[in-house]
Amino acid sequence: MLHPSYKEMIDKMNATREEGDAEIHSRYSLVIAAAKRARQINSGSEPLVEMGGKEKNLSAAVDELFAGKVHIMNHQTELSDEEDGSEASEPEEY
Repeated sequence: MLHPSYKEMIDKMNATREEGDAEIHSRYSLVIAAAKRARQINSGSEPLVEMGGKEKNLSAAVDELFAGKVHIMNHQTELSDEEDGSEASEPEEY
């Protein structure tokens, strides 16, 4: 069994979400967010959690999501930012 479980992650992320963060309803959202973050780490981004030297980048991405270091943004929030013409900085949100 994997730890944290999908249910634990969904419950924790919904309990600690901030304005603009998406409410998570499915495992698919978590899998996509973790995969995107793992690709960023593969491309050279520094992990936001201690990796201990032997974890894989996907494990680090899952740990970051569970620890609240990265957030899944609401798609509507992303669209409204683009419509305003404002330049988005590089937040740690996926």
